[in-house]
Amino acid sequence: MIKSASPPRDHLPGDFAIWIFIFAELLVFGIFFVAYAFARSYNVELFNTSQSTLTREFGAINTFVLITSSYFVVQAVTAIKHDKVQTCVNWLGAALAMGAIFLIIKIIEFYGKFSVGISLSTNTFYMFYLSLTFFHFMHVILGMVILAAILLKARRGGYTAQDHIGVETGASYWHMVDLVWIILFPLIYIIR
Repeated sequence: MIKSASPPRDHLPGDFAIWIFIFAELLVFGIFFVAYAFARSYNVELFNTSQSTLTREFGAINTFVLITSSYFVVQAVTAIKHDKVQTCVNWLGAALAMGAIFLIIKIIEFYGKFSVGISLSTNTFYMFYLSLTFFHFMHVILGMVILAAILLKARRGGYTAQDHIGVETGASYWHMVDLVWIILFPLIYIIR
């Protein structure tokens, strides 16, 4: 009988501590989302008018970029579970590249808004737009730092098919960042 590289587990992937952090982060974002929806319900016209100044194409591209990066992270986890360390490193590098693309697009968006005088104090919509997207932007940076640390450790042989919890932990955080954007994109850019 052939044994699999990793026995099936009946618990969450990665370290349990990351899940406490993820749930706390999702709670914070959830509160922001509810506050946004509440404020929007009292200022529908203002929100719709301000929302029309956003570049939906940038938001859609960034959605594709983050979903693709999550796919790459899944492939990295799969690779390390099969002791394919270099393949894991390559997939993590690809995920980091997608994260960098996301950040570049967001910087272009932020620059476009700031260059015409839009700030947190412009109106309620822009206060939420800038706060939520910048808060998420910072989470992408943290996720990239985590993935880079995992990549470096993997490159040094720090993970194997038997010991890969660190890769799963980083992947779990990255998926949370992706999930938040999947909610944030339609909420901020699409829903009218």
